[in-house]
Amino acid sequence: MLKIKNAAAAIPAQDIKRARQFYEQKLGLKPAEEEPDGGAMYRTGETGFLVFPSSGKASGDHTQLAFQVDDVASAAGELKSMGVKLEEYDHPEFKTHEGLVDMPDGTKGAWFKDTEGNLIALTQRVPAVTRSN
Repeated sequence: MLKIKNAAAAIPAQDIKRARQFYEQKLGLKPAEEEPDGGAMYRTGETGFLVFPSSGKASGDHTQLAFQVDDVASAAGELKSMGVKLEEYDHPEFKTHEGLVDMPDGTKGAWFKDTEGNLIALTQRVPAVTRSN
């Protein structure tokens, strides 16, 4: 069995300066570590993620990173005030209203894209039910 110490997402950026400007100015994050290639590791709570220079382009058609927040509506409002556009979805499973969705299980969410096309979610989760056997 692997002895995993920690895990982090790696988010590609075709323009690392532009991407870092987004994460630092729009989201208010500060790099915990800066890589020699211009990439940056950002810490969020007990976890973190790396934004790294890449020639690859994000598809933007699936969530690549999720930020858990206490209040999705409030966090989404902050993003909008910083000029971040929330994504709108109309799927059989869920439909967003002004960028926000309430899932049947009580989870709330919203999605937005960074400057590189990476799809990022905001989630307000409800506590999971622990089942005993």
